[in-house]
Amino acid sequence: MTTVTRRIAYQGEPGANSHQVCMEHYPDWEAVPCASFEDVFAAVESAPGGERSADLAMIPIDNSIAGRVADIHHFLPSSGLHIIAEHFLRIRFCLMGVPGTTMDTIKTVHSHVHALGQCRKIIREHGFKPIISGDTAGAAREVAEAADPTQAAISPPLAAEIYGLEILAEDVEDEEHNTTRFVVLSPELVEAPAGNGPVVTSFIFNVRNLPAALYKALGGFATNGVNMTKLESYMVGGEFTATQFLAEVDGHPDDIGVQRALEELAFFTTDVKVLGVYPADPFRAEVSPGPASG
Repeated sequence: MTTVTRRIAYQGEPGANSHQVCMEHYPDWEAVPCASFEDVFAAVESAPGGERSADLAMIPIDNSIAGRVADIHHFLPSSGLHIIAEHFLRIRFCLMGVPGTTMDTIKTVHSHVHALGQCRKIIREHGFKPIISGDTAGAAREVAEAADPTQAAISPPLAAEIYGLEILAEDVEDEEHNTTRFVVLSPELVEAPAGNGPVVTSFIFNVRNLPAALYKALGGFATNGVNMTKLESYMVGGEFTATQFLAEVDGHPDDIGVQRALEELAFFTTDVKVLGVYPADPFRAEVSPGPASG
């Protein structure tokens, strides 16, 4: 009997945080690295012949320090893909080097620009010179290839294991709350059932060019007691007057409150499109034990 290997695509090199979250939540799947977010989307979208190089995609969408991942909001609305799950990953960075490297031998430290910015304390404390790399895991690979004890990388711990580096310091990030939210994208719409635990509904819409249209469009969520957890705006086609919004609410479209709010939304907007209805990650309850106002 032939076993079909299922594949999940992610952006970055092996050992990246996106690779880590794939391994945690899809341990039996083959994680497929891609050079860019565009490549990740292309791997999951249907090709002309109907073939795909991956079944799902693991994409970072928000970070508690850096904010939204802008490229994702450019690709997501037009991709034809659906959000079927979300996962939160506590971001941990380690300082690592080739065997024999010590804190005293290090002169340069390599990593992605965001990682360097999130680990300023250790860099400043030891007087390291930061060198920007395209990817945190890629930085670890470059340091391993250089085999130079004056070079170190700030990378996820998985990268040390993959590239044979020694970890010199763990958890070197400045903020303990550094967390990234990932969403899983699928070509098929798979909706979480109603009444089976907390659910998140993600959708996009364009506001009609009317006075107070956004205020009126969102009023239905307040009057129906629906908690809106995300609302972000984007220019459409480079025009300052055409605005698209990405929104997320707690609840299922079959819930009467969400249903009524979406119906009211439609009166003042165009192109309302549900991107996904999926189980809320338990992490949400851990960081927000009480109800929020929406």
